[in-house]
Formats: sequence, structure tokens, C-alpha cells
Amino acid sequence: MLSLMPQIVIANSLADGFVVFLTASNGWSSRVRDATVAHDDADAEVLLRSAKAAAENNLVIDPYLIAVELKGDAPEPTEYREYIRVFGPSVAIPSGQ
Repeated sequence: MLSLMPQIVIANSLADGFVVFLTASNGWSSRVRDATVAHDDADAEVLLRSAKAAAENNLVIDPYLIAVELKGDAPEPTEYREYIRVFGPSVAIPSGQ
């Protein structure tokens, strides 16, 4: 996959189901600002291989690469679906429901 945008790896933790991001230490963080950013396809493939190994070891499920823009101190997803996974619902959730 040829990408001209920076990319990060996103997955879900098997421990609690929350969205997590691959870090520079090959760990996982719930904070997108901790994600390791790949600036080219070769680096992205290295990150994805590491994430898939974590999936084989039952740490995460369904790791994949997402395109991001670098804004401030954190990468920001470029696709709306991924933006919602990172930052939460786009509408207010009524209380008590």
C-alpha cells in the first residue's frame, strides 16, 4: 500500500476492548499522542508486523494502519471512522440512557 501520509497502528486491546495505539517501545497506549508515527511505507510495514505479532500473542485484536495528519502534539486520523474511534462519538450521548 503506497501512502503519502504519515501512518500509525490502531487496534483493540484484548484485555478490555478499548482502542490502543502501537508505541515506540512496541507497547500499547490508549493515548493517540503516544503512537509511533511511520513517515514512509517501509516504516509502516515494520510497525504493522510488530502489531501483528502482538495479535498472535493475544495482546490486541485487528491491528491495522491508519493515515494521520500531524497536528500539535498528536497525530490526528484523516478518516472520519478512525477519528471517531480515537476521539469518541460525534454527538452528545444523553445521560441516563
